[in-house]
Amino acid sequence: MRHLAVIGSGPAGYYSAEACQKLFGEDVRIDIIDRLPVPYGLIRFGVAPDHQSIKAVSRRYEAVALTDNVRFVGNVLVGKDVSISELQHLYDAVIVATGAPHDRPLEIPGSDLSGVIGSAAFVGWYNGHPEFAELEPPLDGTGAVIIGNGNVALDVARILAKTDREFLGSDIVAHALEHLKKSALRHITILGRRGPHQIAMTTKELGELGHLERAAPRVDPSDLPEEGADALLEPGVRKSVAHLRDFAANPVAKPVTIEFDFYAMPVAIEGDGKVQRIVVERTELDDQLRSRGTGERYSIDCSMVVSCIGYSTPPIEGVPYEHGRGRFANDEGRILPGLYCVGWARRGPTGTIGTNRPDGYMIADKIAEDIGGGAGKAGRAGLDALLGERGVEIITFRDWQKIEQAETQRARDGAPREKFVVIEEMIRAKG
Repeated sequence: MRHLAVIGSGPAGYYSAEACQKLFGEDVRIDIIDRLPVPYGLIRFGVAPDHQSIKAVSRRYEAVALTDNVRFVGNVLVGKDVSISELQHLYDAVIVATGAPHDRPLEIPGSDLSGVIGSAAFVGWYNGHPEFAELEPPLDGTGAVIIGNGNVALDVARILAKTDREFLGSDIVAHALEHLKKSALRHITILGRRGPHQIAMTTKELGELGHLERAAPRVDPSDLPEEGADALLEPGVRKSVAHLRDFAANPVAKPVTIEFDFYAMPVAIEGDGKVQRIVVERTELDDQLRSRGTGERYSIDCSMVVSCIGYSTPPIEGVPYEHGRGRFANDEGRILPGLYCVGWARRGPTGTIGTNRPDGYMIADKIAEDIGGGAGKAGRAGLDALLGERGVEIITFRDWQKIEQAETQRARDGAPREKFVVIEEMIRAKG
């Protein structure tokens, strides 16, 4: 019997479990360990609440989780409740699939002011992550600035701009929806260091901005390259740029504007104890399409800055780490004998949810090469004994399903549906 531990219950973790299950059949036992008492990681806390079709992939993970040889082990913090070396002693292979839940730091003066929020915190707030439930973003001002030119920046802008009616059918949490209803925002600016041809925004997400009830996107026509240059772009980018051209050519007057400010580099955030403005330097592109400052500066008044400039994987004691890349040091997924990594923990924060599937299947093949039929290790029985001695209360997949059912019933009885109210105290105690 082979015993495997997967650290992290997001897409990379479940795809790895699925691959190992298919490869080894009944001759494997897999424990998917997560620091939170709830599964699905990025699917639950990273995908926007109004993108339910994307979240539907969790049904595939549920099919894996409900099999006899795969177990979800929630409320266990690796590095505190159990160490990597202890897991290596108990399991034939340990797969690190922790994703990249931490924000890359915004290293400019004023980034520590109240009102500067990382996208991981902001997205976690409106998705019901219990660690960010009390965030209360400052929406009392008329302006907000979002730094970044990827889909996360679009998600943040769209959530800030929507009416409460537009959230029907979503699973946005009650505390976020109530706070957004009180928003005074009228101007949302999306800053990008480079130009329209360098965006990392996909066609669907950009197109959604053109159909909002009270908000309209704006693009300065002078920021757009000559239209003939679009032919050199990848098809997906070309379609996205077509949306930007449409926004520029057909400006619509609505109460809220979402302005794309290209060739714009944030250099400082200013305010008396809280955000009041952001200082921006105009940029240009060199021959390598890298941005560089021109010396021309201007200010944008705002009460909030959301930084969407990327993510990093937090280090774990006992696992070699590449600080410059924000990921674990590895050779095609192999870290040390019996220790592997997948997904963003392996590659860094690149690729889509689906990109993690081939990653998981690749790692399964490497594990098969390395461990053979297993070494007779203790596996889950050993983990349960160790955690029991330390007083750690584990949450299984069926425990989590009961919590979900209880919260659904609360909603039917008229109570606001706050995700995870039953387990927030447990998470706070974990620290």
